Amino acid sequence: MKRIIMMTTQDILNSIGQFSDFDYELFERHSAKRILNKNEVLINEGEVCKCFYFILSGSLFQFQTCDTDEVIIDLHLQNEWMFNQQSLTEQMPSNTTIKAFSKSEVVELSLLSFHCLCSKSQSFLQFGKILNQSKNRTFIFDNSLKPKEKYSYINKSKPQLAKIFPIKMIASYLKISPETLSRVRANF
Repeated sequence: MKRIIMMTTQDILNSIGQFSDFDYELFERHSAKRILNKNEVLINEGEVCKCFYFILSGSLFQFQTCDTDEVIIDLHLQNEWMFNQQSLTEQMPSNTTIKAFSKSEVVELSLLSFHCLCSKSQSFLQFGKILNQSKNRTFIFDNSLKPKEKYSYINKSKPQLAKIFPIKMIASYLKISPETLSRVRANF
């Protein structure tokens, strides 16, 4: 039987840094839980991202639509922070859609609430760490990695990806063909 461990506010915030009981209470008052059904859209391309999301359960993905294809930009798993970075930080329309791959539960913290938290406690400035999340993606694509190196990198940084998402989605994320990914995985 699969054991489900529910994240507490302390667990969520401690993944970023050090927070006090006062901070936990503030966070709980300013955030909300949200349930998403499979294939439910959290943010549509063209909308402005106005929230940070912490994935309590489930999985989501970000994609851009090119013709009729969904080009995967990022894959998100349980116990991760997720948002469209450029849209959130610059308050401009998102160039991606964020959609639930499976039924998911997220904690939602609006940008307005985040600013309120920062005004009440300097501890929330530690959120700057999650704003730098795109470094994994940058590493994969700015270092001209070979397919085997890309797969090895994500296998080390997010080993659950291959268990949750299909090969076609992972290949799209890595910008390689599904056939190439299958060959890499066979020799891994």
